Amino acid sequence: MTYYEIPPFTDKGSSVSFGQNGAGKGSGQGGSGAAQQPANSRMLMPTGPAAEFKNSMTLADGTHVAVTTLDGKKSGFKGKVWVWAPKEYNDPKFAKSGFPVMIALPGGAGYPNNYWMGTDLGLQTSISKWYAEGKSKPFLLAMPVLNPGPDDKGVYWDGSDIPGQPKMGTWLTEDVPDLMKANFRTVKSRDGWAFMGSSTGGFAGMKAVLKHPDKFKAVIASGPDIVPDSSLWKGHDKEKAENNPELLAKQLIDAKGPDVYIAFQVGDNESNKKTLPDVQKFVATFGNKGPVHTSLRVIPGGQHNAKTYVPNMGEGPIQYISKVMEGPVE
Repeated sequence: MTYYEIPPFTDKGSSVSFGQNGAGKGSGQGGSGAAQQPANSRMLMPTGPAAEFKNSMTLADGTHVAVTTLDGKKSGFKGKVWVWAPKEYNDPKFAKSGFPVMIALPGGAGYPNNYWMGTDLGLQTSISKWYAEGKSKPFLLAMPVLNPGPDDKGVYWDGSDIPGQPKMGTWLTEDVPDLMKANFRTVKSRDGWAFMGSSTGGFAGMKAVLKHPDKFKAVIASGPDIVPDSSLWKGHDKEKAENNPELLAKQLIDAKGPDVYIAFQVGDNESNKKTLPDVQKFVATFGNKGPVHTSLRVIPGGQHNAKTYVPNMGEGPIQYISKVMEGPVE
């Protein structure tokens, strides 16, 4: 009965609150928890209104992956976002602490699901393990759909606002962070905000950090594309250039900051044989020159898939970004 997810043998679909401290309801703060904290706090209380989260699955440690449908106010796009909080989030020791957020982006279709929401890849349990080992921050995870539809015709949106298309760049960099701020205790500064992703999700995360270094500080990019290559850019060369990590990195170097941190990991047996040399060229051209800080882990025998990338995140990349990020903070 549990296998077939038939209540009461499963808690799938039941409401999850994540200890939201009354965000948007019953707090006497008119939906804004921010009034409860001192002005000099580095933590941001949940701003509300509270989203309706439904349990997607319960992990062995009792934590929940839950899902909500987010009506993106800034992008105009409506889609699903899965979220997860580590067990420390509800630990009384951290009751007044804001937690760092990692927006985890999938490769492939990235629609109608974000494959990081499943436990078979072990992202959530790995973060808990790495935190216990002193390697990682105890990240809150946001796992949004990456694309507005299936890529069954080889069409994808490069995590960008392509003219005439759904504004997936605004969805990822504005609406999804706003959802996390509304429902969780987060970190006020960009020092508590990061991306991770594989393949096209790695591209989207790296591009988001380079394009919005005022909002995000770091990214783990696994087997990423380096330049935008969606067929939907045809006829929009100016906008395409504005979403090109190579050009964005050069602009950031010319502007002398702010500092961003890109942890690349690439298998030496990737299906696209250009992936590793393209990343190596990016690192050689832009890496560790001024504000663009990079590390590269080449995975021996590594292939182009999430099962390769997750275990290897614990062999350097998660430490690399965690060292420069904040959280939990008060």
